[in-house]
Amino acid sequence: MSNSEHKIITGHAGYVLEDVPHLSDYIPDLTTYPNPLQDNPSYSVVKYVACYVLNLKFELILPGVGNILLMWKILLRKRQAVVVIVVHKDSSRGTHFRRAGPRQKVYFESEDVYACIVTCGGLCPGVNTLIREVVCGLHHMYGVHKVLGIEGGYRGFYSRNTIPLTPKDVNDIHKRGGTILGTSQGEGSNDTSKIVDNIQDRGINQVYILGGDGTQRGASVIFEEIRRRGLKVSVVGIPESVDNDIPVIDKSFGFDTAVEEAQRAINAAHVEAESTENGIGVVKLMGRQSGFIAMYATLASRDVDCCLIPESPFYLKGPGGLFEFIRKRLTENGHMVIVIAEGAGQENMQDVLGNKLLQDVGLWLSQKIKDHFAESQKMAITLKYIDPTYMIRAVPSIASDNVSCTLLAQSAVHGAMAGYTGFAVGTVNGKHAYIPFYRINENEKKVVITDRMWARLLSSTNQPSFLNPKEITTTAQMEHHTSNDKPLSHH
Repeated sequence: MSNSEHKIITGHAGYVLEDVPHLSDYIPDLTTYPNPLQDNPSYSVVKYVACYVLNLKFELILPGVGNILLMWKILLRKRQAVVVIVVHKDSSRGTHFRRAGPRQKVYFESEDVYACIVTCGGLCPGVNTLIREVVCGLHHMYGVHKVLGIEGGYRGFYSRNTIPLTPKDVNDIHKRGGTILGTSQGEGSNDTSKIVDNIQDRGINQVYILGGDGTQRGASVIFEEIRRRGLKVSVVGIPESVDNDIPVIDKSFGFDTAVEEAQRAINAAHVEAESTENGIGVVKLMGRQSGFIAMYATLASRDVDCCLIPESPFYLKGPGGLFEFIRKRLTENGHMVIVIAEGAGQENMQDVLGNKLLQDVGLWLSQKIKDHFAESQKMAITLKYIDPTYMIRAVPSIASDNVSCTLLAQSAVHGAMAGYTGFAVGTVNGKHAYIPFYRINENEKKVVITDRMWARLLSSTNQPSFLNPKEITTTAQMEHHTSNDKPLSHH
């Protein structure tokens, strides 16, 4: 959708709802059906409470309750059931998104649903769990029996085989890493018209798209083409990013697994470093634009002496530089461990003419450290470099990510059955929400180095910030100007 077509609703006292598209927005007089969950024993015991409202109405329908009309200002009884979530500070009352979950009416009869699932982009722990839970959610909650797996990413719609997916087929795939459907590039080389032609020709009416930022941009384009043709097809995105750099949402699935697996590499680097005199262990972790994995893995490990991320520039030589800190830490402890995100230090990687060098930052930093101490001839060091990138991406998801994937998949299924389309599902301030594609695709989430979490890391490692006071002031001012685009943080 263009900016003029965004579903933005303003309520009293400055409340703003950024709503998601619905099939009824462009297909008039759609037939609705009772939600099968009303007769589902799993949901019949769940209690929800109706809320009195004024003026603006938003429908949240759950089994056994009927229509629940809610408004921005809610008078609650007993428990709270809301459809909007405070997310952003760009108005006096914040921006809200629609709450995920089942509605009383659905826009598809179960026997008419023909769903497909496609996975694109890089690997991420939890993708197979999501495939499993979408298939099982459709089958067990809504009685949907026709689900198709698209092999090989977006291009699989018109150039690869497809496979039927049943609960039996996907029963134990959550125990494996990778994706059983295969993957390819998420955007750029795909023919949107051919993809939608294939969706239309096959009679597919629900499309579940798993992938990162490029994949979700591709999903948005597919949705636009489907909307232009007036097709009754729900397009649902489930964002993945092992780097945790998807904007708006609290945390990407697979991130916990990545942090947990990174501990193995850090532990190995620590063992190598402390086993030799003046030993240095360097570990490169994922994070091209955002340093979340490096930051959280460092906080979890307690064996890391220095963490370097893209958001926090550093310099090598001179007072307060990295080399001086390494010498100081080796003198004090006899060994040290450095964790560096793959996107860190790019401002330092230049040739003699000042041109940026595109190379492995871990190898580059390791060589710079070796060269510096070899030239100084005052301290002999032993350095070991570990890059666990592809080991981390390929492992099965841990328990917490499996739970996240299950909830995301079920929320996606509820949204598609309720007729919503052109949206991504994710957690916002701890609640699952339906988020318009344009919010997911607008930028990348980054570590805020003037925030408490980065301060906690600095106090944990006792490393310098590598920034002078002038740079800190400038960074804080820049982040203040862009703070309206960041989720509210609760510490």
